[in-house]
Order: sequence, then structure tokens, then C-alpha cells
Amino acid sequence: MVADRETIESFRALALQVTCHAINQLTDRQEVGLLMQDTINRLAKQIAASIAFIGSDCRLIVLPEYFLTGFPMGESLAVWKEKACLEMAGAEYEALGKIAQQYKIFLAGNAYEVDPNFPGLYFQTCFVIDPSGTVILRYRRLNSMFAPTPHDVWDKYLDCYGLEGVFPVAKTAIGNLAALASEEILYPEVARCLTMRGAEIFLHSTSEVYGKERTPKEAAKICRAVENMAYVVSANSAGIANTAIPSASTDGGSKILDYRGLVLAETASGESMAAFAEIDLAALRRYRRRPGLNNLLSRQRLELYAQSYSQSHFYPANTMLDKQVDRKHFIQTQQETIERLAKLGVI
Repeated sequence: MVADRETIESFRALALQVTCHAINQLTDRQEVGLLMQDTINRLAKQIAASIAFIGSDCRLIVLPEYFLTGFPMGESLAVWKEKACLEMAGAEYEALGKIAQQYKIFLAGNAYEVDPNFPGLYFQTCFVIDPSGTVILRYRRLNSMFAPTPHDVWDKYLDCYGLEGVFPVAKTAIGNLAALASEEILYPEVARCLTMRGAEIFLHSTSEVYGKERTPKEAAKICRAVENMAYVVSANSAGIANTAIPSASTDGGSKILDYRGLVLAETASGESMAAFAEIDLAALRRYRRRPGLNNLLSRQRLELYAQSYSQSHFYPANTMLDKQVDRKHFIQTQQETIERLAKLGVI
């Protein structure tokens, strides 16, 4: 994407921790739409109040994972597609775009979405809306245990969007933005591929366990920031309401880390706008251009690893291309992959 002419070298970002109101108990799409709109209306008020507290230089707000719907709990792929997924130019994006326009912010989040190029499927999508109200970035989650991904329809997805569409980076007035979905913070290759395309700020919409002990995701956030010399803005949910799962199971710990892996701001549990901090874009760029031991990006020798990656085949591609599957497909494919890797002596 083309860079904006204006560069805002210093601004504030907010990882807005809000409750997810799940739609699993609803069966009618119209009811689901009304609940989504209630969520958006509530978000509009929370965003307005947060900016009033933080200041008008709050230019970037990141929302948690699947904040509009929750996640499927037993629903088939077909049922979830019809009940919970957004259209790419749907009313929900339009409503969120109006919020971004009104408050002159970049608004990032995560939702389930359908794509007319792939009938019968849906993707978990991270999005960024700019201050004009336009969706400027769509990143489809590449690693998921129980949902379709671009890798499952790899050949056709590349035909439709190319590799730049698989690893999109939006070059904006507030820096080069890229998205990571939830547990994908654990996959260093995803962040690295985005960094190789210029990513400076990772927008991490998540819904995860939070506690005083450092979890794998917590450790990974530090690692992704340090190894890519990038900011990480990680927004967790403030619990998930309307399901049988105890609501506070995924609640708390939204945070912002700088390019050295230092936590600049962090919140505890509950709905909160406390995880906000300055993004010093000029300092990041100086840090990346300074020679020395700590400049890990300039010291990368990517040719060392290319052949090992190209010769290795773990989870297979194209397993959902031109065929309908049910949710058992995902665990069966994983089991087959484990058995094959065991025979090869890899695991």
C-alpha cells in the first residue's frame, strides 16, 4: 500500500480491553445483527470517553479478538458462516468506519468474515480502518486449530490475492501497520514475513488467559517485539459473556510493548482503557537504522534458512480446496501430520 505523505512521528495508541458479548445462543441472523450493533454502539461511547481521557493524540485503537461474536462452540462451519460472519462491505464495517471517521483514528480489530471468492468458507480476519472510514488492511489468520485459513485453500488464495495479500502491511501516516491474530503471536515466521515487508507496529487482537505467571503468549509478545524491533499493541478481551464458559477465563493483561520488548503500559482484568502509551515512530526508526549489536534486523542472514524451510513439509496446504468438510477435518489432519512427522523422526 502507498505511504501517506504526512508522517505523525509521535502519537498514543490504546489497547482497548472490552467484554465480548457472544452470539452462540442466538439462532436468527437478524438477532445477531442487533447484538453486534449494540456492541458497536457501546464501543463508540467507550472510544469517545477513552480519547477524552487520553487526549486527541490518541490515533490508534486496537480491539480484542472476535469482539463482535465470540467464537464457535459446536456450530458447524456452515451454521457459523451464516450466523456470525461479516460481509466484506457489510453494515458492521460501515458502522465501525463511522467511529474511525468521527474520532480521526485508526481502528483495528478482529472478526469472522466471508469472502465471495470462497463460497462455503469463512476466515478469521484482522482489519484496520483508517480515519476516512476505509478498511485499509485485511489479514486472514493463517494458523488456526478449528477454522479455515488461506493455507487450506492456498493455491486459489494466492491466485486471488498474491503473497502480499497473505502478509499485508499498511503504510500509513502513523507507521507501517501489520496484524497478528491471537495465538499467531506464537508463530515467529508470521511476524517475520510481515517485518520483511516493512511492518513497524504489530496490532495483536487476542482473547487469552491472563495471570501473574508468564504464559507462552506473554513471552512471545516480548520475543516478537525484540526480534523484529517493532511495537506490539496487544488487546485482550475483558471476558466473554453469554456462554457456559466462566466469563473471566479470558480477561486482562492488554498491553503495549516497545521495540526493545519493554512493557510501556498494561492493564489488569475487567473493561479498561489503561493500556495506552506513546508510540514514538521517529525513535523506532532511529533504533532500526543504528549500527551495532542490537540491530537484529540488519544482521539477519535469511539465506541460511531458506532451503530448510522449502524442503520441509509439516501441516499440508490445500486440504479444503474444492471440497466441503466438517470440523472433524481439522483434528484429523493434525493427527495425520503428527504421525507422518513421527515416522520421519522429526518429532
